[in-house]
Amino acid sequence: MESLSNAHASPSNLCRNPNSNRKSHQKIKFRASRASSDTLSLNRRALIGTITVAFTAAEISMKIPTALAEEWGSRSFLLERYFMPSLSPENAAARIKQTSEGLHRMRSMLDRMAWRYVIFYIRQKMTYLSSDLKSAMATLPENRRKSYVRSANELVENMAELDSYVRTPRVYESYLYYEKTLKSLDELVALLA
Repeated sequence: MESLSNAHASPSNLCRNPNSNRKSHQKIKFRASRASSDTLSLNRRALIGTITVAFTAAEISMKIPTALAEEWGSRSFLLERYFMPSLSPENAAARIKQTSEGLHRMRSMLDRMAWRYVIFYIRQKMTYLSSDLKSAMATLPENRRKSYVRSANELVENMAELDSYVRTPRVYESYLYYEKTLKSLDELVALLA
């Protein structure tokens, strides 16, 4: 027994690396050959070309025909605000009427106190109304323009107050200026009719 234990405890076995029984792994070096780098550059060029063609095709298909340029009501705020031409006076009056209908339907958002959506909606409509009120004045005769300007100024003031109270948020004042905004907007729509 002692001979067996001594055989295992020999100095050559004790000094030996415990992982020496395993095969040593050689490091594998990768070298890119000229053929594979050419293939990679061709694949990159093909990918870039495909992406460029796709974006160009999408850009061409998104161009607005001139006949539709006067139309409004697209779903993109940026498209309407920055890339569409100013509306004709008739289209501006129609958009003011649509804004009035939209603000009447906004009551459910106020009831649910969805302040974030109310603020976004009010600010979006304020940006449209600033240009539409100026354009729609051209459709009015001279004798109604003074009352139109008074109602338009009142509308802008009420919407600014509504925006500030919704931002706070103060519930009573928000409802109060919401009703005032609707009243002045209804007066404007009546003047435009």
